Amino acid sequence: MQFYKYLIIFCLSLALINCGETNTASQTGLSIDLNTKSLLLGDRLNLSISNPKKLNITNISYQLEGKSIAKDAVLENITLGEKSLVATITYDDKTETISKTITIYNNSIPSIYNYDIVNTYPHDITSYTQGLEFYNGELYESTGQYNESKLRKVNFETGEVLKNINLDNNFFGEGLTILDEKLYQLTWRAKRGFVYDVNTFEKLKTFNYGTSKEGWGICNDGKQLYKSDGTEKIWILNPDNLSEVSHIEVYTEKGKIPALNELEWIDGKIFANIYQKNGVVIINPKTGGVEGVINFTPLRKLVTQHNELDVLNGIAYHPERKTIFVTGKNWDKLFEVKIKKQ
Repeated sequence: MQFYKYLIIFCLSLALINCGETNTASQTGLSIDLNTKSLLLGDRLNLSISNPKKLNITNISYQLEGKSIAKDAVLENITLGEKSLVATITYDDKTETISKTITIYNNSIPSIYNYDIVNTYPHDITSYTQGLEFYNGELYESTGQYNESKLRKVNFETGEVLKNINLDNNFFGEGLTILDEKLYQLTWRAKRGFVYDVNTFEKLKTFNYGTSKEGWGICNDGKQLYKSDGTEKIWILNPDNLSEVSHIEVYTEKGKIPALNELEWIDGKIFANIYQKNGVVIINPKTGGVEGVINFTPLRKLVTQHNELDVLNGIAYHPERKTIFVTGKNWDKLFEVKIKKQ
């Protein structure tokens, strides 16, 4: 009971439990029947057609997200979330296409992770932290708020600012990541991101967002970029032209996890802050499934309490030390932690 209570309070309270089964209207009354109330990754479909008018159906074919599937296909090698299921039906020398929106959930309960504090370092209490990342042993930070947004390189042990540029006052800084000597920084609602030379902070170019409406967090796997937009979606970007190639949707076995914020790639998984929650979810980037949750709520009590103090935000992995650094918006401390599965 304690396990489920924790999940509900911290994370799954955000999960919107909804089977997501919506059939399009058909004048003939034909509709797709799943013969189940919910679908999990790995389930076998059991598709059939409801035919109330007893039409003489001679052929039925199915497609899921534009790919042909059998009526008893296994839901594997697929991402989670809302999907379009289409049936093409032939009857009396006529062909009709009907569709249904389905939702696929993860097939496992997230593991719980605890943490040990390894070190505590000073952090600029005026920094509204949005992005945090190590690159070649150096810590880089992006901060937010209109008229206050910055891009910085910081000595993480002392808090000294080694390099700093201020964003124009009309930009609200968001997440950052570094790939191949290029630093990518998002802005919130301006639908625009920036690319800098990581060594000089010279701005190389700007880019516009695609289908995603806002910029929240960003990370990379060494080849491509992953961008959150404040929903349950994480967009995969081509680093060459910054186009949105595809996306994953982040789900547990109960529902979706919205408000995904700062992102960090750690050992093949995406770690993500949830906005206004002092915790982190661990995501499988191939499916969008939540594999773990970390409750960092106690850390907030260890920083100076003041009127501008805000939620946990900022995750940076140090590959040589194999530790994770976390802080928050207007926190005066940066915590180095090691996580462990409960």
